[in-house]
Amino acid sequence: MRNIKTALIAFIAMLTALWLLADTILPDPLTYFSFRSVFVQYTGILAIGAMSAATLLAVRPLWPEPLLGGLDKMYRLHKWLGITALVAGLLHWWWAKGTKWMVGWGWLTRPERRHGGDQVFGPIEGWLRSQRGLAEFVGEWAFYAAVVLIALALWKRFPYHWFARTHKWIAVAYLILVYHAVVLTKTSYWNEPVGWVTAILMLAGSVAAGMALFQRIGAGRTAQGTIETLTYYPELRVLETSIRIEDGHWKGHEAGQFAFVTSNAVEGAHPYTIASAWDPATQRIVFITKALGDHTGRLHETLKAGLPVSVEGPYGCFTFGDKQPCQIWIGAGIGITPFIARMKQLARSGSPQEIVLFHPTTDFDQAAIDKLTADAKAANVRLHVLVDARDGLLNADRIREAVPGWRTASFWFCGPPRFGEALRNDFIAHGLDAASFHQELFEMR
Repeated sequence: MRNIKTALIAFIAMLTALWLLADTILPDPLTYFSFRSVFVQYTGILAIGAMSAATLLAVRPLWPEPLLGGLDKMYRLHKWLGITALVAGLLHWWWAKGTKWMVGWGWLTRPERRHGGDQVFGPIEGWLRSQRGLAEFVGEWAFYAAVVLIALALWKRFPYHWFARTHKWIAVAYLILVYHAVVLTKTSYWNEPVGWVTAILMLAGSVAAGMALFQRIGAGRTAQGTIETLTYYPELRVLETSIRIEDGHWKGHEAGQFAFVTSNAVEGAHPYTIASAWDPATQRIVFITKALGDHTGRLHETLKAGLPVSVEGPYGCFTFGDKQPCQIWIGAGIGITPFIARMKQLARSGSPQEIVLFHPTTDFDQAAIDKLTADAKAANVRLHVLVDARDGLLNADRIREAVPGWRTASFWFCGPPRFGEALRNDFIAHGLDAASFHQELFEMR
């Protein structure tokens, strides 16, 4: 979370600083309309810049993953960049459109326009000025569309499959807003660093928008496979799916990573944590999914052995890479999945570290727990299974009691975000270095 906040603040601060090098927030003379002129430019730069960065992250580039801590963190940054663009866009819209309304209502009096006389513009500036009316019109309607689409994306009760279908159309709105920004941005900015950076962001964002519209996201990292086996645990509402990769395009993965799986082109790709270690000899990947919504709730009925699927990835940096003498794992509910993959890997390679795994769960299935226990034993992992109704809720005090050497341990958490934040804050308050607590933020919207 720290990297996400730092990146967002640094991005906003960078655009603001570059804009201040080219303009001022306090024009002279300072009037409503002079302030409106510069503020509309500033909010426009901020809105299109944030939207460009969000669009770029939406195509799942690999290079920012190590910097931000994985694609799960990148998607969280993508979300907050979208919110930033929405807020800046609303301010931009109100000062531009609201002022015109207030003039029409008689609340404001627009100053007389200064005539340019015989001023002659170059061909590029002349063309841009000729486009202003069209750019304002299409930009306004693209903005309305973007507001609706972003609001739907933020509304968690909006079904995922509808979210996946509608969210890509933000790319169309974005491309129209790029045209709007190119035409209406103050011409002098293009000779300043703020203009250069904004141009680069819009160019990169436009390429990313094209990839989204032509369904090229992850095209170079997608392998084809076939479902081999399906095991459903009704008490847990969990489905275990084994897929055999058939085209040789999967380059392997580390335990703790995840992939996007497509079993139905209409539904699109869904992200799932990988629950198996990679073995080039068998070419199999296992996913464990819990019924948490419409799509996952139907998987045990819609998926069949022999069904072709595509697997895109791998993604994520939740890969257990540290040299602490002890690791404490907390896999809450379906958050146990990355730890299963890691235990299967350790069963083959071993680990010099002491590892303690806590698995708090509301639901209980003996067959699933037996498998988990066997995996822990094979990997030499000390397992604590806590069923809420039987054992009570897991908290930081219980972990400290079970692992006296927790101060020299690293923590790896996957589960409900608020539960993870509560544990993290508690341990930091008791002296744990914040960098030692790793949390998977497995929310793709």
